[in-house]
Amino acid sequence: MVGKVIQILERLDQAPGGLLLREIVNATGINKSTAYRFLSHLESEGYVFRDSDGYYMVGPKLARLGAGATYQATLCRTSASILEKLAADTGETVNLAVLDGSEILYLSVFESQHTFRMVSEVGRRRPLYCTALGKAVLAYLPSEQQRKIIAGTRFERFTPQTICSAEELNKDLHKIHRRGYALDDEETVIGARCIATPILNRDHKVIGGISVSGPVVRVTKPHIPEFADLLRNAADEIVKRLSVLSD
Repeated sequence: MVGKVIQILERLDQAPGGLLLREIVNATGINKSTAYRFLSHLESEGYVFRDSDGYYMVGPKLARLGAGATYQATLCRTSASILEKLAADTGETVNLAVLDGSEILYLSVFESQHTFRMVSEVGRRRPLYCTALGKAVLAYLPSEQQRKIIAGTRFERFTPQTICSAEELNKDLHKIHRRGYALDDEETVIGARCIATPILNRDHKVIGGISVSGPVVRVTKPHIPEFADLLRNAADEIVKRLSVLSD
């Protein structure tokens, strides 16, 4: 069944102008009644659109999913050399992440060369309320979206420093918005410190975040302003490169 649905979607993807039911049947070899049943379900879910002439084409939900994946890939490629340099300049692990629902999703990780280092995994999801990347993104979301996410957050204490209430989190988010960077000061892992800044596009909308993380013995408190400045410069450079691509 899944294979037949994929066949239909692949044929529609190859036909931007759309296909009639009989054309889909001829192209895939799927029984007409079966194809119609699949298409009706896909249409009701927003994955397929049918116009007034009966032509089926890729729907808005599927287009958004594809655009999201494409954009993430573009963000990774565009930022790679910038983040690689940031890792070299700081000597610590550098991460790129985006909002994924009510979590942060790691897209790229550039590991420190130190034997003792902090490392995240590409594809890993972490909570927003206790990670520097999560808080950096959350602080710059539209207020209504931010409010809904916080209202739905289940706070779990990972260390004695973990924020465990909406009131504490809101205070921290105001501080982050004011100074321009977020801090995870042993909130997720004892002995680890992370500084993060949001990536804000030309419309000042947050599209992701980048961070520097390492053990507290190397990422000391005096390093925080210096690393925050390097992160802000890197985020600005990423946005400039993305702007060139979109112009």
